[in-house]
Amino acid sequence: MKSYSWILPLTAFIQATNAWSPSDSYAPTEVSCERNGTLTRNATGISNDEQAWLEKRDAITENAMKTFLTRATANFSDTSFLDSLFENSSYVPRVGIAASGGGYRAMLSGAGMLAAFDNRTRGANENGLGGLLQATTYLSGLSGGNWLVGTLAWNNWTSIQDIIDGFDDSNTTSIWDISNSIISPGGENDTYTTERFALIKEQINTKYEAGYNISLVDVWGRALSYYFFPDLKNAGDALTWSSLRDFDVFQSASMPLPIVVADNKYPDDTQITLNTTVFEFNPFEMGSWDPSLHSFTDVKYLGTNVSNGIPTDEGKCVVGFDNTGFFLGASSDIFYGALLEGYSTYINVIEKEFLTANQSVNTEFAIFSPNPFKDTKYYDSSVTSSNSDSDSLLLVDGGSDGQDIPFIPLLQEERAVDAIFAFDNGDDTTENWPNGTALINTYQRQFMPQGKNMAFPYIPDATTFVEQGLNQKPTFFGCDSSNLTSLSYIPPLIVYIPNAEYSYASNTSTFTLSYSLQERLDMVQNGFEAATRKNLTEDSDFLSCVSCAVIRRKQEKLNITLPSECERCFQNYCYGYKSVNVSASSTNTSSPSTQGSKTNYTVSSAKADASSSAFNTVSTTTTASAKANAAISLSSNGILSYLSALLCIFGMF
Repeated sequence: MKSYSWILPLTAFIQATNAWSPSDSYAPTEVSCERNGTLTRNATGISNDEQAWLEKRDAITENAMKTFLTRATANFSDTSFLDSLFENSSYVPRVGIAASGGGYRAMLSGAGMLAAFDNRTRGANENGLGGLLQATTYLSGLSGGNWLVGTLAWNNWTSIQDIIDGFDDSNTTSIWDISNSIISPGGENDTYTTERFALIKEQINTKYEAGYNISLVDVWGRALSYYFFPDLKNAGDALTWSSLRDFDVFQSASMPLPIVVADNKYPDDTQITLNTTVFEFNPFEMGSWDPSLHSFTDVKYLGTNVSNGIPTDEGKCVVGFDNTGFFLGASSDIFYGALLEGYSTYINVIEKEFLTANQSVNTEFAIFSPNPFKDTKYYDSSVTSSNSDSDSLLLVDGGSDGQDIPFIPLLQEERAVDAIFAFDNGDDTTENWPNGTALINTYQRQFMPQGKNMAFPYIPDATTFVEQGLNQKPTFFGCDSSNLTSLSYIPPLIVYIPNAEYSYASNTSTFTLSYSLQERLDMVQNGFEAATRKNLTEDSDFLSCVSCAVIRRKQEKLNITLPSECERCFQNYCYGYKSVNVSASSTNTSSPSTQGSKTNYTVSSAKADASSSAFNTVSTTTTASAKANAAISLSSNGILSYLSALLCIFGMF
């Protein structure tokens, strides 16, 4: 394993950079802030802070991209196009990665996929897409994918390889030690479990005693943090989201910009649809590009009472509200889904155990109160004014609207992303495999009021998706920009990477709450293989084809001659691709062809040398549904199991 001198022990790092909340607890606290300053802005572009950070990141990704593309195209008959791409820094392709939701399944499988992109992973350069992560600008996640992004970023940009190397059943402070369920962290040791939840209750009560609303999401976020930040004091109860700005690895732009997604819940809504407001959290800001808000606020000062961005108590702001665990919980909030499924009795009992008698309103949501966007004026009133009028802002799981892959932040034209790698670890089919529903929903959203300023390439319906096997191997969408000119702008090319069985049955339930060490290794291994077409053995040209996808938008824009190898790659991997010899205005009806043979291969692991079996064709017998405007849909049996077990801990059921 390579050694990286800039990766400091996280505990020492946080102490050195004052990354803790000033209260040194979960409670927000008041501080002095700039008088007459505004905390909100119109979402007319990226923030000044993000722009300044991008200038540093672009300089790093330019060199990393050149290294990656040089390696990936080494066997091309003509690589002169690289000279054209790198003769001007503005020509360098910009990449984003989006990690879907799906509980621990999404976290672990997504980890394997991301490891395939990371040159810090053993074998990633030889058998994967190593170096592409180092050339990536944005990394977004929601729900389980958010756990992946948050774990890596707020552990000082650790690597999947380092996490795997730390797996040890005898070490209860290793990251992602999920051998015991989150609802029974002590396993058979009931005393340990009771003490853990008593401590969590004590932690969140400090927030309530400081005058802020708490909910079950505070409990959820605190419980999760013990698995993501086990080395920190009280599992990072004072670790803030904005603190990442102080990390050397982020200040130097040596990592991608992390972004997580949550959905808005209007007070009077009974369903969450594609027209809900999609919020993003990045290290600088929280807000939404959607016309229903079209505003951002400084994430550091959440909890401040404001009117149109101005603190109502002049010169005084709140810090520490942006707890990292709370944000990770907000993006993966399951409690509203449980309420919709009819488990209000269970919810009520859990509320009585963890919350005070005076805290009984909206407890199934992540509560942002006071509302950081109170009285803002940047929204389109023809869509809604709720986000500005309400005293509290309520957020739920980022996949509640059916967009289980966090595309929205990466689709913004202002961010100029050329290619998005989409990790789909959803459970759309009855066998818990993806069927493209997340892509379909994002495609459909652009034709709704909230999506009028976004663009996304055409996606076939779920039935076609499954019938053509698009959910079993990587596929490129939107390869021809000439076919996308009727959209608001030319969107990024989408490289879709679905969860599929290669060496392990990775279609575990979203409500599987514990994984043994070997199961974790197997899930990560299989994710690596899903992202690399089984370590490049099913198609030895896949690395080269990925490079063609990365350069495609810039190649089209600059009118660079298409390498012949890329032409073959697009014919193999692009959905609906037409040969360069065919008119670009032709209707897209073709489908990707099947490549390669199925063989065995394994990637090196420090803890286990798991044997891989031949790739088994994924069963896809399912009733496909686009679910364009569906409300939250969660597994009733999974919800019941989760809530029943949680109640049992306290002898209440």
